[in-house]
Amino acid sequence: MNTQTLLKEFNLRNTLPRTCILDEFTKSSYALSHNDLENNLGNKFDRVTIYRTLKTFLENGILHKVLDDDGIVKYAICATHDCSHEQHSHSHVHFKCNFCGQTNCLNDIAIPNISLPKGYKFHETNVLINGICKDCNEG
Repeated sequence: MNTQTLLKEFNLRNTLPRTCILDEFTKSSYALSHNDLENNLGNKFDRVTIYRTLKTFLENGILHKVLDDDGIVKYAICATHDCSHEQHSHSHVHFKCNFCGQTNCLNDIAIPNISLPKGYKFHETNVLINGICKDCNEG
């Protein structure tokens, strides 16, 4: 989908930082960290601008967080447009490659429902599988 159309769909102003940062996500097949964006964009935007843009995208349902086993927070574009400010409506597995370090969303693998004990309230589930991605495995 076109970056400008996506911003319009989520009622966000079309600014240069938003367009450039969203372009990085639409071009990428894996999750990106704040540091990845800084490296990819060079000196185009300062750290705070990137941080605020990521926060805006996260709050509005364009991106979701991917928690890495190294404690690094990465972000991935939401595969469905059912996500919103109120709720991300996807539950899928994330896969981190031990060789290349890239983390991918495996959208076709759903996380099973887990029944919590009485008194507990569900917020979100994160499943991260480590292994060798298909690109590294074939290479």
